[in-house]
Amino acid sequence: MNKLDQVICYTKQKLTDEKTGHDFLHVERVAHLAEKIVHEDQLDVNREIVLSSAYLHDVIDDKVTDNSEQAMLELADFLGDIAFTDNEIAEILQIIQNLSFSKEIENGKQSLSLEGQIVQDADRLEALGAIGILRTAYYGGGHDHPIHHETLKPQNFTSKKEYRKGTTVINHFYEKLFLLPEKMNTKAGKKEANRRKIFMETFLDEFYHEWRV
Repeated sequence: MNKLDQVICYTKQKLTDEKTGHDFLHVERVAHLAEKIVHEDQLDVNREIVLSSAYLHDVIDDKVTDNSEQAMLELADFLGDIAFTDNEIAEILQIIQNLSFSKEIENGKQSLSLEGQIVQDADRLEALGAIGILRTAYYGGGHDHPIHHETLKPQNFTSKKEYRKGTTVINHFYEKLFLLPEKMNTKAGKKEANRRKIFMETFLDEFYHEWRV
């Protein structure tokens, strides 16, 4: 197997039983979206870094592992074992440690290579549209977040701890999801993000109509 195939196998092993919406099928879609962005914007990038980072971006996330530092060490060892260079390993780790929305809340927008910007856009597209709606509800339900409460207003979070507590499933649209289109790095990412946002706004119109009947 080539390196990317081995990365895919590693990721599948780590995320197969994941139940927060950050499973293998999620990262597989992120990888496909990343390839779409590269193709549409005709970007000259290291495809192996882009796709490896896309597949691996959640394996060290504290949403899916109890020990992010240990997961990162294991990942670095794995990448070395399958012949990634030290520079390549450093770039992949830099990307996957700095693309999250929660990281940006506490530390501001992180500096990413073009490869990292592509993966970040692809991951954020997964939080939008029909897939984004379902993943938001799935995650919220799994963490005891109410669907909607008219007295609980959306918040502007300043810490990862408060952000992870969340408020309601519907508030998450305003607390994070609708902020993403303006944060996109690539032309293709921004175009698709805005398309998906329009669908979500239509969904909310119907949701509020049904909620108030």
